[in-house]
Amino acid sequence: MTSIAGFFQWLNSHFGVNFSVFYDAFEWNTFVHGIAMTFMLSIASIAGSVMLGAVGAFFQRSPSRGLRMCADAYVWVFRNTPPLVQLYFFYFALGPFLSHLAGSPTPLLGNIGWAVVSLILFAGAFNVEIFRSGIEAVPFSMLEAASSLGMSHLQTFRKVVMPLAVRISLPALGNNLINLIKTTTNAYAIAVPELLYVSSQIWAQNLNTLEMMLVLLVFYLGVIGAFVVLMNMLEKSIAVPGWGKA
Repeated sequence: MTSIAGFFQWLNSHFGVNFSVFYDAFEWNTFVHGIAMTFMLSIASIAGSVMLGAVGAFFQRSPSRGLRMCADAYVWVFRNTPPLVQLYFFYFALGPFLSHLAGSPTPLLGNIGWAVVSLILFAGAFNVEIFRSGIEAVPFSMLEAASSLGMSHLQTFRKVVMPLAVRISLPALGNNLINLIKTTTNAYAIAVPELLYVSSQIWAQNLNTLEMMLVLLVFYLGVIGAFVVLMNMLEKSIAVPGWGKA
């Protein structure tokens, strides 16, 4: 690490190319904390949105008209409004309103909490539709077979429909989750110390915007590239002939 820091210091002193994040210990620690926050936002929102998407898809096929209407309304609202507007609504409008309603002088959720909630709800709406399309591709004969075995609606959904629907939906789901990882940068707007936020602090102090933007681009290319490889491996590992990738 010392040799790497020395190289970037030499690069700055001789050519004015200032990648200070790689030789300044304080900036490096700040940058690493930003990476950790970005990973936390990504993992939490991916897990939450996938679960929410599955629940929403189940509600869409529920015998209850009320549940179907709730699922459709949720998808309509969150799919047709910008994610940044949603984030501002939760943090600046809904958060203070709920605190006032609860009679609490402190916010019920901080900026990180609202960022996670907003990201989950935004991506979850798209996941509902992705799972719905996968569910509709499952042959009706399989549902009839499950019904003839005495399975309930929930059992059929959990043991027959979703395992097949997930295989069909995985390519589209992967694309949405990739978009979700990139959308975590919106948390910058409410001062969540994720990677874009801490990078902006670094370039504001050192006036090395070009260098820090290059670092950000390379980082996201690497992370998204690794995620794509993992999703492709998952597709191949759970593939069933006739469903998804064989």
